[in-house]
Amino acid sequence: MRFTDKSIVVTGAGSGIGRAAARQFAAEGGRVVAADLTEGADETVRMIADAGGTAVAIRIDAGAEEDVARAVALACDRFGGLDIMFANAGISGGMANIFDTDVALITEVLRVNLIGPFLAIRHAAPEIAKRGAITGKGGAIVLTASVAGIRSGAGSPAYSASKAGVINLAQVSAQQLSGSNVRVNAICPGLTETGMTKPTFDYARDAGKMDRVGRLNPLRRGAQPEELAEVALFLASDAASYVNGQAIAVDGGLSSSHPVTKQEYGRTAV
Repeated sequence: MRFTDKSIVVTGAGSGIGRAAARQFAAEGGRVVAADLTEGADETVRMIADAGGTAVAIRIDAGAEEDVARAVALACDRFGGLDIMFANAGISGGMANIFDTDVALITEVLRVNLIGPFLAIRHAAPEIAKRGAITGKGGAIVLTASVAGIRSGAGSPAYSASKAGVINLAQVSAQQLSGSNVRVNAICPGLTETGMTKPTFDYARDAGKMDRVGRLNPLRRGAQPEELAEVALFLASDAASYVNGQAIAVDGGLSSSHPVTKQEYGRTAV
């Protein structure tokens, strides 16, 4: 019960990693504000309530300042303050190359994927610091970046640039929050079965090609949302009390290597 009586905001809580994290936070005693642009947040809250947890839903645009401020205010009003922010909401922006990417598209991707986490830090950090000053304990902000933000090859130019920005934002904000006892870290998922990637997984299942999903990483599979949520919860917990300003890749080992000739276990592939 790592999060007993902790007040937590999760954006993008209507599906995927956000839903998995919200449910796990609540299962471990947390009181969760499940924020999402869709009605999926209501379903997440129903799941949490059915399991005996505490949560409230709010419909927000994670890239709109007024909406992010409303989510933080709801946590403070309903649960007496804020301890943890998991800024997880994001969009893919498709797979167009640089020359086919419309300026309006990349602007929207950056608004949600990068400005969204910026707003989450801007509004959550002061409340988390305030709560920490009262309780004597620190708090945490976790951002969802991506392996696409580490290097090329895992996403479109718009998506990759936005996630690279999230990684740097975690580093810069950790420094600028020095002395506040508010930690900021990011997770960098690899291929994970979420609403965003559902078409890829559905196609692979229908075509009998699930063995090809995630085949470029050493574990040779995609991830489930719960596997990413576990790392986010670790970073939000007191167990990560000395982890700050980091971007943790959770990608089955994909980002551990540059492209090389593949090897089968125990022998060289030809």
